[in-house]
Amino acid sequence: MNNVVERSLFLPDDAATARLGAAFAQLLRAGDTILLSGGIGAGKTHFSRALIRARLDRAEDIPSPTFTLVQTYDAGDVEIWHADLYRLSHPDEALELGLDAAFDAAICLVEWPDRLGNLAPPNALHLTLTLEGDGRRATFSGGRAGLSDQLKQANAHG
Repeated sequence: MNNVVERSLFLPDDAATARLGAAFAQLLRAGDTILLSGGIGAGKTHFSRALIRARLDRAEDIPSPTFTLVQTYDAGDVEIWHADLYRLSHPDEALELGLDAAFDAAICLVEWPDRLGNLAPPNALHLTLTLEGDGRRATFSGGRAGLSDQLKQANAHG
C-alpha cells in the first residue's frame, strides 16, 4: 500500500520560491536528498541557490552545476551537494560522481533525477516545480518521516 502524501504550494514569484528554499534549508540534515524535477526554466536552480545560501548563512556565489555536474558546499555541520544530471546518459555515471556516498552523508539537491534510474535514495523528497500563470507550483512528496509536514508548516509561517 502506498502511503505517500503529496503536498502542493503555489509560489506566485521568485521571492516565494526563495522563501521555500530557505524553509527547506532549516529542516534538512545529513542524509536528506531532494530530487528536483521540472522543465527548463521551472525554477530548480533558483530554489537550490536559495536553499544553499540560507544554509550557508553567508554570501557566496552559487553557480549552476549544469557544466560541472556537481558543486559542493561546506555548511559547517554538513556538506551540501548540488547536482545537475541533465547531461548524463546512464545512471552509472551518477555513481562515478560519488553521489551514492553523498546520499548517505550530505544534503543532496539533484536536478534531473530521472537520470538516476533506480539509484535514487528510497527516502528522497521529490519536489516538482511547474510553471503556472506568472508563478510556479511546487509539489512535493516523500522524504524522511514528517519532513513534508514540517515543510508545509514552515512555508505557511514564513
